[in-house]
Amino acid sequence: MENDIPPFRIGFGYDTHRLVTGRKLMLGGVEIPFEKGLLGHSDADVLLHAVCDALLGALNLRDIGFHFPDTDPRYKNADSRLLLKDTFQLVKQKGYALVNMDATIIAEQPKINPHIPAMQQVIAPLLESRPDCISIKATTHERTDAVGQGESMIAQAVVLLYQRQNERT
Repeated sequence: MENDIPPFRIGFGYDTHRLVTGRKLMLGGVEIPFEKGLLGHSDADVLLHAVCDALLGALNLRDIGFHFPDTDPRYKNADSRLLLKDTFQLVKQKGYALVNMDATIIAEQPKINPHIPAMQQVIAPLLESRPDCISIKATTHERTDAVGQGESMIAQAVVLLYQRQNERT
């Protein structure tokens, strides 16, 4: 029965953090000029955290909090690029590689679109992929809730993984 499983896996990730003064804003591994940053134990990069959860979910490896708990001082102010790199190592150890990633950042401010190419350039090598396989979009909540009032941000990500041929049994 195990051999009947197709060599593709899909994962979905979601993250949200509050915006606060006194922190830099990191999104997709890129520092974005803004008067507020995201609050969290690490650098609170909602996009990279959502991508980590998508990768982990695709392979049933639990979630980012399990692998990088906020109770562990090693992850205090951690660079989320390193968390994503470590997460992708788990993906590779399971014999999988990335086909593509699609993500959406939901934020009222700042404007995200000008920074998307830089984010793609940061994320692609971390996932051993090409920038054209890393889709990032941005939208708002039209001022309807905490995100819409500029109090927080959300990121959602979907990944498609494939099992490398030499890993199939």
